[in-house]
Formats: sequence, structure tokens, C-alpha cells
Amino acid sequence: MMEGMTHQQSSIVRTLVAGQVLAGLGQGATLAMGAVIAAEMAGDAFSGAAATASTLGAAVAAIPLARLANRLGRRPALAVGAATAATGSVLTVVAAGLGFFPLLLLGFAGLGVGTAVGLQARFAATDIATPERRGRDLSLVVWSTTFGAVAGPNLFGPGVIIQNALALPDHTGSFVIAIVAQLSAMVLYLITLRPDPLTLARARPVERAAADAGIVRGRAALAFAIGSIALSHAVMVAIMSMTPVHLTNHGASLTLVGFTISLHVAGMFALSPVFGWASDRWGRIPLILVGQALLGAAVFAIGFGAENETAVLVALILLGLGWSAATVSGSALVSDLVTGATRLKVQGRSDTIMSLAGAVGGASAGPILVLAGYSGLAWVMGSLVLVVVIACLVVARTSGQRTPEATASSIANRDQSR
Repeated sequence: MMEGMTHQQSSIVRTLVAGQVLAGLGQGATLAMGAVIAAEMAGDAFSGAAATASTLGAAVAAIPLARLANRLGRRPALAVGAATAATGSVLTVVAAGLGFFPLLLLGFAGLGVGTAVGLQARFAATDIATPERRGRDLSLVVWSTTFGAVAGPNLFGPGVIIQNALALPDHTGSFVIAIVAQLSAMVLYLITLRPDPLTLARARPVERAAADAGIVRGRAALAFAIGSIALSHAVMVAIMSMTPVHLTNHGASLTLVGFTISLHVAGMFALSPVFGWASDRWGRIPLILVGQALLGAAVFAIGFGAENETAVLVALILLGLGWSAATVSGSALVSDLVTGATRLKVQGRSDTIMSLAGAVGGASAGPILVLAGYSGLAWVMGSLVLVVVIACLVVARTSGQRTPEATASSIANRDQSR
């Protein structure tokens, strides 16, 4: 029976990985261009509106998608989300042609639903995962976004060919690529995500991961897990969304902007399996602290080197790595702490709070950029990193998860007892 469940889990993860490759291609193709289109249409102060609308769309969609999954399963929920994201791309192209900013925001909100699909997909990977592999299976789905998301920002050339061939507005060819990618993901989920992982997971208890043995399940631990994800996401969205504007305002080419965003996205996803494995082995809290250290390094690199293109590029890589470590380990901790009928509800709320935090970060980033500059934006976001670090230390002190070495020792003792 266990062998059959392992085979089913492998099949589920493969499907989720393939879907995220397609979704990442669509999101990556539009990531860098969103801020540029918004800035051209409404000015630099509104350049963060693209990221804000997208994250708000993800926030609004998270709980309805979780409820849909609870009623019908993961398969229809993921497919509906992918179709909605494709519709968002269509609206974005139309809005750019009409020069109608409110419609542009609605299109970006629809695109944000694709983000909500990716967030739900990572939790879907944990539905029947064993405790020892929960972080790794989750991180594989996060990692799979790398392929499309890194390639996407560098599809400006093909995007220009497409927009010229179809007589579309400037900078919108990438959104056509997004439409095709999201619709392909929808078809993939509908056809191949069988059996539905949520159906298999019904009535199965959520076993605690050994690395989290010291954490007491309860509201405080859950609030910390969700809060660490949300604040880390806010830091990433705020700085990332303003980077294309900062670079283009200082004379950087769109090619450099695309390359910088590509490396940032690679940082977000490429090493996530490493962080997932490490969180399974040494615990979620130590890896959340690793994430904050990387985010802090990005803040310092921008704070002292905002005018240096190389420093900004390095900072964006560190920013992506920090987000990855914090998000993978925090999400795995949420999955560890919640069981029973409330699991999907809590996962949906976690994704909503994460997306809302990103929306606030994106909305505030534009005005902060105007008032304090790019380096000032980094220092402001650095204060959120400090909040998470303090919370990590408090939870680690009360949970007994003080060091990776202590956790590794407990795992070794458990293995010997077997």
C-alpha cells in the first residue's frame, strides 16, 4: 500500500511540476514588463501598481480556490485558476491598446490568480507526502517554476516579433506567450492530475515532521509561520517591482532589465529543493533565519550600492534566494502544523495573507521610491526583515529548536531508536 501511495505521489508531483513550468513561463514573460507598462501609462509613482494589482488578485483568489478544491478537488481548482490567469493576459493586452489604466489593473489582477495557482500547487504537493519528504516535495514544485520564469523575461525579442505580427501595442507580445502557457497548464491539470491528491488525502492524519518535534501546534506557532512568509514576500515584491523602474530611469537597457529579473527569478526558485531538503533535515525555523540573512544581505547591497548595476544584480539574486528559503520552510511549517478539515482553509488564508502583504509592499514601493530613492526603499524593507528575525529567535527559544545541530542530534537519536 505504501509503495502504491509513493508511486501516486511521484505522479502528482510530476504533473504539478509540469504545470508550474508552463505557469512560470507565462508569469516570467510579463513580470518585468508590467512595471514598465504601468509607468508609461500612469507615471513612475504608479509603477508598483502592476505588482500590487497582481498580488491583490492572488490574495482575492486564494480562499475561493481553496474552497473550490475542498468541494471538487485540486484538479478543477488549479484548472480554473490557470484559465483566469489567461483571461488576465487578454485584458492586459486590450488595456494597453486602449490606454485605459483601470482595465490594465484588472488584467494584472487576473494574472495574479496564476500566482495563487502556484501557491496552491505547492500545498497540493504535500497532500499525501510523507513527513520526511514534505519540504522537499513542496520545494520541487516551487523549483519547477525556474524554467519558465527565467526564460520568460528574456522573451522580449520573440514578444516583439509577435506583437508586430499581430499589430499589438508595445510591450504586449510577452502577454500572448502568457496566454498560450496558461491555457496549456489548464489542459494539463484537467487531463493528467489523476487521481486527485486531495481525494487521496481525505481522512489521512498529518504526521509531524521530526525536524519540528519541538514546536507546539497552536495559534502562536501558526501565526509565526504565516507571518514569516508574508513579511518575506512583502520585502521581495517591494524591491523587485521597483528594480526595472530604477534601472530604466538610470539608462539601463531592457535587455539588462530582463537579465537582472531572470537572475532574480532563478534565485527565487533554482535552489528551493536545497532549502526544502535542509528544512526537512534541520528544521523550518533555522531555514527561515537563513532566508532572513539572505534578504538582509540584499538590503545592504542595495542600500550601499543602488547606483551600481552589478551591486543591484547581486542584490536581486540574494533577494530571490532569501525569499525561497523563507517561503519553502515557512510553507512546510504551515503544512506541518495544520491537520483535519481546517487544513485547506488555513492554507488558503496563508496564501491570502502572503499576497496581501505583497500587495502592500508593491503599493508602498512606488511612493517610497519617489520620496526616498531605491536605497531608501531597501532600508525601509530591511525593518521587516528585522521583525522576522526577532520572531524567529523568540519562537526558537520557546520551542527548543535553537540550532540546526540540536535538531540534527534529535533526528539521529530518533533513527537510532528505530
